[in-house]
Amino acid sequence: MKLKGRNKVSPDFSMSSMTDIVFLLLVFFMLTSNSPNALDLLLPKAKGKSTSTQNVSVSINKDLEYFVNNERINGEYIEIELKKALKGQENPTIILRAEESVAIKEAVSVMDIANKNKYKVILAVRPK
Repeated sequence: MKLKGRNKVSPDFSMSSMTDIVFLLLVFFMLTSNSPNALDLLLPKAKGKSTSTQNVSVSINKDLEYFVNNERINGEYIEIELKKALKGQENPTIILRAEESVAIKEAVSVMDIANKNKYKVILAVRPK
């Protein structure tokens, strides 16, 4: 007498579920790793171009926090940090990124430091 089992396991393997998981992981990592060190600033609008050459970037956000090359510093020590960062540069250039809501006196204080030390300042803006 021959007995046959009713439960037969199919040895076939479907790759569609594995492909879906890999695709979802790819999308997740692409969305979360876009630029971890970038500051999210809402720059003022203006016509013209920004140059791509820069030695140091200074950013001021709406909470009046200062960043030199994406590193948060105290506003009192900005001149010291700029001198350290631009030491030995031929044409020292600062790109100033100040949010729209930042008072002009904050941006002018950075420009004054640059003028005193003979640094070139470029104000970063959003294109219109």
